[in-house]
Amino acid sequence: MSDKITVLLADDHSLVRRGFRRMLEDDPSIVVVGEASDGGEAVRLARRLKPQVVVMDCAMPKTNGLEATRQILAGAPDVAILMLSMHSEDTLVRQALAAGARGYILKSAMDLDLAAAVKRVAAGETVVDPALDRPAVPKGERTHGLTARELEVLQLICDGMSNREIAATLGLSINTVSVHRTNIMNTLGVHKAAELVVYALQHGLVNLP
Repeated sequence: MSDKITVLLADDHSLVRRGFRRMLEDDPSIVVVGEASDGGEAVRLARRLKPQVVVMDCAMPKTNGLEATRQILAGAPDVAILMLSMHSEDTLVRQALAAGARGYILKSAMDLDLAAAVKRVAAGETVVDPALDRPAVPKGERTHGLTARELEVLQLICDGMSNREIAATLGLSINTVSVHRTNIMNTLGVHKAAELVVYALQHGLVNLP
């Protein structure tokens, strides 16, 4: 493992973590050594696991990504923090870099290459998503062939709901939800939940905090 870049993933959405983990570990030079679901857990795991890079969600419960970044770097200033966010506001970018993050990239970037960004911050570079330099495409402008109901179901899938929970929320039968899920995956050309969440984020089909 000594020749690999060690990474800690911190995001409060388990499916997002799973998708990002798959993206990272497809690169043989990277290994994910741990996962955290909130900022406080990220701080504790960073102290114990001593990763080279922490991929940090900006918005998390309890301790947010900015505060977790400050706490991690206070004890281990050489750790490279790569901030991920759904938000492109200049203020947040400045706050993240001021807190010590070495990079800030958007979860929704269509050309997101997370492994490349991790390798760049591990090498000491500062990485800022180029999409921050141009206007974002408004959500809802692209549906990728999904119906309004399928987009509604997709949002709840990305919120981590089961078919049963989605059925209860939308007043549908479980079988109908199952059909919608199958149609969504076939239309988008993805067939695993974690990949579906990452695709939906990259293409602006859902909102995640």
